[in-house]
Amino acid sequence: MAWYLKYVIPLIFSIITLNFTATRAQGLSYQYQVCSTNKFTPNSTFQRDLTTLFSSLSSTASSNVEFFNNTVTAGTNSSDTVYGLFLCRGDIPSDLCNHCVGNATQRLSTHADCTLSKAAVVYYDECIVRYSNRSFFSTLTMQAGYALWNPTNMTNQESFKRLLYDTMNKTADDAAHFPTGAKKFATRETSIDIFQKLYCLAQCTQDLFPGDCRSCLDSLINSDLPGCCAGSQGGRVYYPNCIIRFEIYPFFRSLPTAPTPSPAGLVPPTNSGENKSRSRTIILIVVPIVSLATFLTLLYYVLWRRARKSSKILLRKNFGEESSTLQGLQFDLVTIKEATNNFSPENEIGKGGFGEVYKGILLDGRYIAVKRLSKSSRQGSVEFRNEILLIAKLQHKNLVAFIGFCLEEEEKILIYEYVSNRSLDYFLFGYPEEKLSWYQRYNIIKGTALGIFYLHEYSRLKVIHRDLKPSNVLLDENMNPKISDFGLARIVDIDQNRAETNRIVGTYGYMSPEYAMFGQFSEKSDVFSFGIMILEIITGKKNGNSYKSNEDDGGLMSNVWRNWTNQTPLSILEPNMKENYFETEVIRCIEIGLLCVQENPNMRPTIAEVVSYLNDLTIELPSPQEPAFFSHGIDQKAVMQQESSSNSSVIGSMPFSVNEMSISDFYPR
Repeated sequence: MAWYLKYVIPLIFSIITLNFTATRAQGLSYQYQVCSTNKFTPNSTFQRDLTTLFSSLSSTASSNVEFFNNTVTAGTNSSDTVYGLFLCRGDIPSDLCNHCVGNATQRLSTHADCTLSKAAVVYYDECIVRYSNRSFFSTLTMQAGYALWNPTNMTNQESFKRLLYDTMNKTADDAAHFPTGAKKFATRETSIDIFQKLYCLAQCTQDLFPGDCRSCLDSLINSDLPGCCAGSQGGRVYYPNCIIRFEIYPFFRSLPTAPTPSPAGLVPPTNSGENKSRSRTIILIVVPIVSLATFLTLLYYVLWRRARKSSKILLRKNFGEESSTLQGLQFDLVTIKEATNNFSPENEIGKGGFGEVYKGILLDGRYIAVKRLSKSSRQGSVEFRNEILLIAKLQHKNLVAFIGFCLEEEEKILIYEYVSNRSLDYFLFGYPEEKLSWYQRYNIIKGTALGIFYLHEYSRLKVIHRDLKPSNVLLDENMNPKISDFGLARIVDIDQNRAETNRIVGTYGYMSPEYAMFGQFSEKSDVFSFGIMILEIITGKKNGNSYKSNEDDGGLMSNVWRNWTNQTPLSILEPNMKENYFETEVIRCIEIGLLCVQENPNMRPTIAEVVSYLNDLTIELPSPQEPAFFSHGIDQKAVMQQESSSNSSVIGSMPFSVNEMSISDFYPR
């Protein structure tokens, strides 16, 4: 945005806030998408029908319409028929509805996951757009759902939950009582205490029967809400037919109310001369204000269009063809400065080779962690571009969630949802009085394994992290682990077993031998790093030097291996855990850790096998071989240590279903 906007825009808003705020252009909040793996043929009749459908949805949304469904078929073959709809949130203005539907149809037609899908649904905070090759109108669909929640919990959980369920159910009743075809939207607010209020919203698509609408909302409130969000300070659940949301701040807009009619037969008295005088006064005051407001609005629009055009050019310059899919993730610098109090030192929560990390809060109440790359950072434009293209496509409850980025001529900023500034490294090797219990450590091991499992197996991209270590595992308020820092991550082909690099980067002490010596990385090199972490979690000791010879009694792995072979594995436990653990779980985790750090990568288990070992205690484990003790002339100066590049995190988010929507196949990754 041009430099003079920061002076012009405050002037505009200070004068016309009350009149202009409700209708000004606003940014969209993309949430999630689910696209079918069932694909159609490029340039087919189905694709032409889909293009026509998207055009009809976008054009109708520009006509002050909040809900619209349409069927498009150009031929005699029923398999070419496309069914689609959009639903805009009931409180947003028509221009924002139009903007949202336009963005959603563009995303579905250009995003790599969805371009040739026969069915898809995309969720924005402002609208839902959905299409399929099978009719779904007036049909309740309880699949392809998604939830998002605030990581901060309410203090009085039980009383808040009772109030939440009561208010949300009343809101659902309000929304569902409207007949088929009518707007099914309702909001409520109620007091939590003298200082706080609870705000609730519920909505269904207008094609549903009232009973189906209430059933849909009932499932969200009484089945999905307890599992994700009930005790949080805010949460939302989306399904193709209905949505709910609650916050402790006013997030919805006030709806206009009809004027109260005068009692029948009564005409208020008038004073002609007084009214004429008032009219002249109103004209003298209002006309100049309206004229000035109109002028400033036009000025703002011209400057906004110019800044937007400049932003698009910068996006295209840095991201090429991918720029169109990233527009919804871009923030302007003014917004980030406001969220972080202009990057104040009080908001700084971390620092590394990349620059500083700041805590902030957006206008919608979301807490964020802002990773601001310094000009002297080793992470240049290429790495910044690659990290965004990677993390924008990753979503899992055990990964730090990515919100967006800011890219201006002098700034490169990554934005994550804030979890905390506490890392596993801090709790393991920080202050003794804050050591974790075995129950918490075991959950951290299992949660971290699930995050790696998603990267290796369940993400549509196979991702090798390359820098797994305790300082890159953040812990939320409930001690759930979230893997962070994807600055060194690499995408490899699904069937690719190994890759090589001449630039060995990472953290000494967690590198597998084949990577440290030969630059060879694979899933098994991540498994090696995870094995080191397991042993650190159990022993409470840092593996400061993995590559000492086995004659050195001070090394972590040599100490663990010696006690394992001497059949005294419990001797390695962190002292604070004595008599406060399950012996079977501890010994099994030690054995899994040793299996992961074997020198031969082919002998190490896959992360999928590790997850199965942790979840099923009846599976018999293979006997581990001697760990990777080696000192084969490694030049330690050649190994670049790179600190964790995100002390960030996250409102949790997750898809509720990986099943089909309607009858078409979906693959929500």
